[in-house]
Amino acid sequence: MLREALSRGLIRREARRSIVLRVKVNPEEALARARVEAAGLTRDMLKSGEWRRLRFKTYNVKAEPPRVLPARRHFLAEFIERLRDILRELGFREVRGPLVELELFNFDVLFQAQDHPAREIHDSLWIKSPRRGDLSGYSDLVERVASVHERGWKYRWSSEVASRYILRSQTTAVSARILATRPNPPARFFTVGKVFRSDAVGPTRLPEFHQLDGIEGDEGYTFRDLLGRLDEIASMLGLKLKFKPAYFPFTEPSVEGYVRLPNGRWLELFGAGMFRPEVLEAVGVDYPVGAWGFGIERLAMAFYGVSDIRKLYTRDVDEVRGMRVRWF
Repeated sequence: MLREALSRGLIRREARRSIVLRVKVNPEEALARARVEAAGLTRDMLKSGEWRRLRFKTYNVKAEPPRVLPARRHFLAEFIERLRDILRELGFREVRGPLVELELFNFDVLFQAQDHPAREIHDSLWIKSPRRGDLSGYSDLVERVASVHERGWKYRWSSEVASRYILRSQTTAVSARILATRPNPPARFFTVGKVFRSDAVGPTRLPEFHQLDGIEGDEGYTFRDLLGRLDEIASMLGLKLKFKPAYFPFTEPSVEGYVRLPNGRWLELFGAGMFRPEVLEAVGVDYPVGAWGFGIERLAMAFYGVSDIRKLYTRDVDEVRGMRVRWF
């Protein structure tokens, strides 16, 4: 019967173990001999004199304390904040702009032709819906931009192209918006934000990254002043620059700035130059203006001594904790 009940699941067999302890010493005698140890010395013990009759717990002074890893700001975010501090110290004012931008400010105001390769699908990221924005609030600016483009590039400028929405490809679009407000000289502005490119991930490039864009203008401002400012910013980060002549559609003369990485390779950090007369005419500014755009991740690579840009976004907690943070 027992075996059948077990096989049918009507009952189950359980094994139990009992442990019996016998105390060799009378518990009352053991408690009487026990001495209480104090874990620490307090103010009340000293005041009452109780410490004289207490036995204190011994400590192993060679024991290592527990490892505590307090939270801290990510090293890249910390670096970006330091960049902001540097620009503020130099008298620049921070401004911001939209991530979804009109081609008018991302390209057209900057005298970038509407058939320029940068506007092709392999570089720009267009918004599917809504595809276009309203330019009616910028009628004066649109007229000046159209005039400058048609006179300079010799083609029929299209407001439909300028009204298309894209993910901004450069923070210079923010500088274009600021210049369009015709700020009084001396003008010193900077912006920090994300930009988006149709690009593959590699050791020195990302499809989504940060840029530091700056503009500075005043009566009598020169290209030499611009180079001096760039060298000053780099020196405040402990970096030494190498300048090389370059071409950009909206600046002339133009330069590129390079810095050497730990692997010995020279890495391009920024493009810079004096805004062309066509750009200043389009925005209605009548004094010279210098501009630059730093790739912040590349700048951080040089600052932290990293040869692969992907290390800045590692998901390995041990790598993040082990990053050598340089204090400013």
